[in-house]
Amino acid sequence: MSNYSKTAAMMQRGTDFLGCETAILCGAMSWVSERNLVSAISNAGGFGVIACGAMTPDLLDAEIAATKAMTDKPFGVNLITMHPQLFDLIEVCKKYSVSHVVLAGGIPPKGSVEAIKAFGGKVIVFAPTLALAKKLLRSGGDALVIEGMEAGGHIGPVATSVLAQEFLPALAEDHVVFVAGGIGRGEAIASYLEMGACGVQLGTRFACASESIAHPDFKKAFFRAKARDAEASVQVDPRLPVIPVRALKNKGTEEFTKKQIEVAGMLDRKEVDMGAAQLEIEHFWAGALRRAVIDGDIENGSLMAGQSVGMVTSEEPVADIITQLMEQCEAALAGR
Repeated sequence: MSNYSKTAAMMQRGTDFLGCETAILCGAMSWVSERNLVSAISNAGGFGVIACGAMTPDLLDAEIAATKAMTDKPFGVNLITMHPQLFDLIEVCKKYSVSHVVLAGGIPPKGSVEAIKAFGGKVIVFAPTLALAKKLLRSGGDALVIEGMEAGGHIGPVATSVLAQEFLPALAEDHVVFVAGGIGRGEAIASYLEMGACGVQLGTRFACASESIAHPDFKKAFFRAKARDAEASVQVDPRLPVIPVRALKNKGTEEFTKKQIEVAGMLDRKEVDMGAAQLEIEHFWAGALRRAVIDGDIENGSLMAGQSVGMVTSEEPVADIITQLMEQCEAALAGR
């Protein structure tokens, strides 16, 4: 970080919190953010995060163990709050003394934050509104990620630039806040650091890194795509609180619309309750993502991507991506 003195100074609180060299987190992408990519990011000075997604406790156990074998640097684990075995997954994190646990996908259930902090883990939370952000930070959240609608995967309704203007003046002085969504270059990182952020989170820029296990056809779809190709899914039934998902449009996107209609029908027939209905949707995404990322089925699988996908044009090593971002950020800050 000695080459990036201005950036390092502005990221200091973020790097102190994460325990790494540069406060660039990798967003948790199911099937992509696994041992290979996570360890590569941490080894390059960033902060890798395992995407637990729909993993069972045994699978998460194996993934953490494998990641620890590939890096001695800090990394985190992202847990979905609606996972039916959330507390068992937290126990796995405890077993390995995971330093940071990211709770995503909704308000953390009672006792989950306390369970993580009890073994010394730091809790990173997401919040779509300032009021909820303040509540989660008061309730034990150690850091906050504000993520705008430009991001890939599950998204909220407000743009990153607007969220940053609303959240950072109110929270940045007293709290560790990271900004995510639509970030593809270092100049954008510089602007958020100047607004008070301690660091940033990127997913799409890392999805096609050399160390990513994503199928070559998945990566080629990213290389061909423009920002406008990453579209948000549509909510079919207002009773079914489905969080929109941003992905490259294909047949899989259309299949999700059909899936929502199917699950709404199950609700009508009282075959499932609302919690089970939401899990049904999550399992759909887990399967669709696997088809695209692992099997290379880019027509029927889910190509979750943020709008920064237009800036992903070739396969590059993680270390080169981080270096580019830091150089761009430092040049932007130096030129102010």
